[in-house]
Amino acid sequence: MRFTEIDLFGVYIAPMSVMIVAAWLVTIALRWSAARYDLLRYAWHPALLVFAVYMIVLSIIVHVAAR
Repeated sequence: MRFTEIDLFGVYIAPMSVMIVAAWLVTIALRWSAARYDLLRYAWHPALLVFAVYMIVLSIIVHVAAR
């Protein structure tokens, strides 16, 4: 698949930026769920874990969009 720019009110936006925002929203939901069940206290470094989860989610979104 070829990624093309998205026209948003006359401003062209790279498709990667849309994927970044989508991954950020999914990560926020996952972090909220983990905080609700107090799972982040088991992590050695919670911020590093959240960043790693963000990168995994972003990679999955890019991989699915590239198909």
